[in-house]
Amino acid sequence: MANSKKTLVIVESPSKAKTIGKYLGSRYRVIASVGHVRDLPKSKLGIDVDQDFEPQYISIRGKGDLIKELKKEAKKASKVYLATDPDREGEAISWHLAYLLGIDPDSPCRIEFNEITKSKIKEAIKHPRPINQNLVDAQQARRVLDRLVGYQISPLLWRKVRKGLSAGRVQSAALKIICDREKEIRDFVPQEYWTISAEFEHDPDFSARLHSRNGKKLAIGSREENDAILKELESGIYTVSAINKKPRSKKPYAPFTTSTLQQEASNKLNFNTRKTMMIAQQLYEGVDAGKRGTIGLITYLRTDSVRISAEARTAAAGFITAKYGEQYLGNNVFSNKKKDIQDAHEAIRPSIIDLEPDELKDQLSRDQYRLYRLIWNRFIASQMKPAQYDGMQVDIRNGEYLFRATGSKLLFDGYQKVYGGGNDEDRDRILPELAENEELKLQKVGGEQNFTQPPSRFTEASLVRELEDRDIGRPSTYAPIVGTLSERKYVKREKKTLVPTELGFIVTDLMEQYFHEIVDAGFTASMEDKLDDVEAKGTEWKSLIRDFYGPFKQELDKADEAIEKVVVEDKPTGEFCELCGKPLVIKAGRYGDFIACSGYPECRNTRPIVKTIGVKCPRCGKDIVEKRSRKGKIFYGCSGYPECDQSYWNKPVNKQCPKCGSLLVEKVSKGEKKLECSNKECDYKE
Repeated sequence: MANSKKTLVIVESPSKAKTIGKYLGSRYRVIASVGHVRDLPKSKLGIDVDQDFEPQYISIRGKGDLIKELKKEAKKASKVYLATDPDREGEAISWHLAYLLGIDPDSPCRIEFNEITKSKIKEAIKHPRPINQNLVDAQQARRVLDRLVGYQISPLLWRKVRKGLSAGRVQSAALKIICDREKEIRDFVPQEYWTISAEFEHDPDFSARLHSRNGKKLAIGSREENDAILKELESGIYTVSAINKKPRSKKPYAPFTTSTLQQEASNKLNFNTRKTMMIAQQLYEGVDAGKRGTIGLITYLRTDSVRISAEARTAAAGFITAKYGEQYLGNNVFSNKKKDIQDAHEAIRPSIIDLEPDELKDQLSRDQYRLYRLIWNRFIASQMKPAQYDGMQVDIRNGEYLFRATGSKLLFDGYQKVYGGGNDEDRDRILPELAENEELKLQKVGGEQNFTQPPSRFTEASLVRELEDRDIGRPSTYAPIVGTLSERKYVKREKKTLVPTELGFIVTDLMEQYFHEIVDAGFTASMEDKLDDVEAKGTEWKSLIRDFYGPFKQELDKADEAIEKVVVEDKPTGEFCELCGKPLVIKAGRYGDFIACSGYPECRNTRPIVKTIGVKCPRCGKDIVEKRSRKGKIFYGCSGYPECDQSYWNKPVNKQCPKCGSLLVEKVSKGEKKLECSNKECDYKE
């Protein structure tokens, strides 16, 4: 009689279980652990410091029934395969599952795959392996280290500052970076400078910028200097002194890593990091692709690598040649800035190369489609030829002064056929045909006053890039960081930028004074490298914790003694409570600042802060005021709400559209404010 027992495959998520179950058929039972099944307890430190930092794992509360089911299914099965995600966290989940189900971790019980397609799953089943203890230990080291820092500094902040605060190894370093940038902005003193440009009559007319005097770069710092130079430039002969023509090429971008995907999705799709990861997870785990059935559309989404498999490269070459022609097929080689541990994974790419986004438009949600299209376009473009330009630089001399004009003409679009074309820097800037020693006819020459600008505040995208550049955190940690900083009220969002609050500065100053290494970017980066060594070199993880904990415990004891109770003062409004007469103050709330009675909790009178912008509602005539959405995003709405629900995401101004009569709104693009019509059906722009 044939063996009727099934093979049990355990994955992390129900949607992944559903996709993989369809591929494997009736001889397999696929169920989900729904993430971790064992972890450190939430109610206490959960690490026995006196017993060489032994973690005290417990089954996660609420997962009892699921664990019973897993044990029951494992007993019935002929074989059990652990198929959690192909990274440290996934390896640790498999290790915990093996412990609970009585599976020998050294037996071939672990299978992994980088993409959820039928061929890859069938292939993975044929090649089970033992659990990789180095990967597990790398996860344990991070978990224990983060628990020691978070669970011992956070209560100190609760006692000394206010309840609900937290500190963390990566979180606190990220907050210091944001605070340091804000201090730079506050301390910035603008410097005046002038730029001089000349316009010349030709076919077509063109302009050039003053570059140097007597071979030295010019820095013009005042109107007086500017006017004196202009006086000299109004006379004399302008002659073409040099023409330099040379081709230039622009290479395509590498395919996405986790952080570059988060940055580009923020810049191009306006997704925050959490949203990007959530949608990418859906695309990875499997969606209904119509005739092709349920399929994982992209490879694994947590990776530092830009590497592409030979198989994917070959498939892309075939697709590009067939769709765009052989002249578009490139031979680009991408490498990581840092040879990182996660190079075991490929870059993020489509799992089926010829599955074009528009083929799936009806099957995917709008956001799924947009993110898949971004990933698909970026990958295909990465395998295409560079764009080719005809570059031209012209030097124009007038006495001791040299002007310079640059131009370029796109000769071959290359990868820009798919990705990245249409940027200002990619547009043709045509200069006329000129000859050396040719005299030019000046139309006008003028100067423009400018001031140096302070550094920009961080957005989520630029913070992720900064953390990556400084080697702080890893792909899986980027998304939760900003969410945590916002929830703790350490930062607030203004449009897309992250602004540290007074509380954020207080906590950072305390951390810098008493736990300097925790907030130091260099120390955090070197600790990341040591944690990676546990995985790459088999470094004993507890020795790393021992080396860290001794000095850290001394800092902790010293801080507990030295830090005085910090009072975060509420800001007085100058008004008094209409219910009890006590002063009204501004308090920080979950969804932003609000006005409250200082007599709380005896008096619970509150009201929102109303910021008028001097614009009347076009519907009812009441004031338009600045408001915050539940997610903390600023918008502008009628003060007569709910009777009038007129609202705008961009700031309205007291100016009507000459085409349709709607209010104009401010739109910021590349740091420049422009006005456009608030009516989506009207295309008027100033």
